Amino acid sequence: MTEFLRIFLPIYYAIFFFAVFLLRTVIVWKRTGVNAYVLLKQGGTYGVIGVYFKLLPLASFFAVATYSFFPSIYDFLAPFHWLENRFDAFVGIVLLIISLFWIWVAQTQMGKSWRIGIDEQKKTDLVTTGMFSISRNPIFLGMKVNLLGFFLVIPNAVTLTVTVIGIALIDIQVRLEEQHLLNLHNESYQNYYREVRRWL
Repeated sequence: MTEFLRIFLPIYYAIFFFAVFLLRTVIVWKRTGVNAYVLLKQGGTYGVIGVYFKLLPLASFFAVATYSFFPSIYDFLAPFHWLENRFDAFVGIVLLIISLFWIWVAQTQMGKSWRIGIDEQKKTDLVTTGMFSISRNPIFLGMKVNLLGFFLVIPNAVTLTVTVIGIALIDIQVRLEEQHLLNLHNESYQNYYREVRRWL
């Protein structure tokens, strides 16, 4: 299983970041002429969250690179050996794969309204169909599942930190976005808020 994971993880995350971030950003830009990556363009609270959201993928990349390419120094990441077993790793792999498809579908359904961060310059449509009819935040839900899967596959101090901080940042970002959408769509969002749960 270890040798498989050392090959699987770099390939998976290369596909994940290409599909979920790079390709989706290009698709939105071609359709709208708008750069969907607005998270790091903001100051204040948004800007601070943007910095942490940028650091977490770097920490994840470091953990994967160390595990896959530098196993001799992997112990410096303080692995939780008591959690390293085939069952947890299998569950983690399943969660990673499901979350990738879940996020991709939700992003596709969000269409031109998809952003990384809060776009205060361009008015986006309120999407309430598809996955958004059962969850107000299906993309963020998928990201939470992805973080959990990541930790189960290679449980160590770095992946635990990434998971805990990542989930906390997602919760903060969701509440900021809810306030933004309320200001933007008023009664339409109030009705949507009452009818559909935040997660599931």
